[in-house]
This record gives sequence, structure tokens and C-alpha cells, in this order.
Amino acid sequence: METNYLTDIMLPLSLAVIMLGMGLSLVPYDFKRVVLYPRAASLGILNQIIILPVVGLFLLWLSGLGSPELAVGIMILAACPGGPTSNLISHISRGDTALSITLTAISSLVAVVTIPLIVNLSLRFFMQHGEYIPLPVFDTIIKLTLITLLPVCLGMIIRAKAKTFAVKMDKPVKIVSGVLLFLIIFAAIMNNSDIFLSSFASVGPIALSLNVVMLIIGFLSARFLRLGRAQSITISIESGIQNGTLGITIASTLLHNDVMAISPAIYSLIMFMTSGFIIAYTNLGIKRLEIAA
Repeated sequence: METNYLTDIMLPLSLAVIMLGMGLSLVPYDFKRVVLYPRAASLGILNQIIILPVVGLFLLWLSGLGSPELAVGIMILAACPGGPTSNLISHISRGDTALSITLTAISSLVAVVTIPLIVNLSLRFFMQHGEYIPLPVFDTIIKLTLITLLPVCLGMIIRAKAKTFAVKMDKPVKIVSGVLLFLIIFAAIMNNSDIFLSSFASVGPIALSLNVVMLIIGFLSARFLRLGRAQSITISIESGIQNGTLGITIASTLLHNDVMAISPAIYSLIMFMTSGFIIAYTNLGIKRLEIAA
């Protein structure tokens, strides 16, 4: 990520391709499900947009992380709701895939406005005056719309006009999205490999704690509202699996700070490991129930 070509062109373009892939799986009815599942949808949005940043701030305060830039990186990640990855994990984990897609679609709309607000508050809170340039709110909203919402809308249009093509392209685009996600995380790490290695010991526990705490909060809050097992699994995943790609893009492209991108990169690595445990546990649990029956 040493050149403007990579941070200003390749990163946003890669994120746009990933969001296009999400759009190919969406239909207008997905947005209407909020009315059908008001408790589940409201809880998912509450956890992602409000509870997650609050928990992130609390864990940073508790840990006393010494690097302001890494702390801001955690808050950038906390401001980014789940992306297409959470939909895939929810599906494999036998969650409510329709609810997952709905939450991702709605939270992506809301996050375009909340991300610049949360990021600017984090910059002001963790960094000294004169050490940072705040994100221009309106300009950031426009940029986030262009690299996230516009590709999603384009994907939805393609699906509406050519459903067969969209369905056929769904798997290849997901594979490309996975490869791009890996490359983005790899580039964020390699660009600051020395800092990454030295930062993992301090950021890793915070990222792991944020991930696990939100997974637990998501599941327990869903059960408290007496939601079903599948919906509870999805609420848990949507609360704890964040869009690390978007976090890295915001740090490197919009804030032009690769050090801040390290925290979302570390979180993404940890997120994939915990996702593996979730997938294994939920599928093993289902098999046990089937055997018992």
C-alpha cells in the first residue's frame, strides 16, 4: 500500500466488487423483511450501529492501548457493520440467511452516515489536536456511497433485469470477493509488517475480546427477546462479524493512514478463526440433535 495507485484505486475498486457481489444476492423484498421481523431486525441494527462501538470504546479504555492510531483503527472497524462475509458465515452456520442479508443491507445504508461521525469522534478522542485531519462528513458520505451502496444497487439492478445471469455469477463473484478480501488483508499486513508483528500482542487481545463479546451479546440478546435458534445465530454473527475490508479501505484510502488499517486487518484474521469455531459448533450441534431424534 505504498502507492496512491493501490490505496486510491485498487482498494476502493476491490471493495466495490465485493459489494457488487452482495447486490447480486439482494432483492427489494429483503428490505421489506424489517416489517416482518421487527424485533430481530431492530436488535441486529442496534447491536451493530450502537452497542458495537460502545463495547469497542470500553475495551480500549480497559486495555489502555498505547497507540492512538491503533485505537482509532479498532473504532473504525467497530463502525463498519457486517458485510457479505457475515451472510456466508450465517448460511454455513445454519442461521437465518434471509435475516442476515436483510441486516447487512439495512446496516450498510445506515453506516454510510454513522461511519464518518464515529470515526471523527474517535479521532478527536484518541489523538491530539493537529495530529489528524478529520473526515469531511458530506464528502465521506458521497465516497462511501460510491464504493458501497452504488455497487450494491448495480448488483440488484442486474439481478432484477437478468436473474439467470445474476444467479450464475453468484458463485464466481463470491470466489473473487474472497480472493480480494485476502489480498486486501495481506497488503495491509505486508505494508507495515514490522508494526503488524509488534502490534499483534497489544491489538490481538482487544480484537479477540471485541469479537467474542459481541458474538455473545448478539446471541444472548436474541434469546432474551425469545427469538428462534436460527435467528439468534444470525444476530450473533451479524453483531460480531464485521466488514474488515471496509475498515481497511477507510483507514488507508480516506484517512491515508496505513497504521490505522492494521487493527481491522488483525480483527479480520481473528474473525475468520472464531467463525470456524462457530461453523463447527453449530453444525455439530445440529447433527447431534438429528442423531438424538
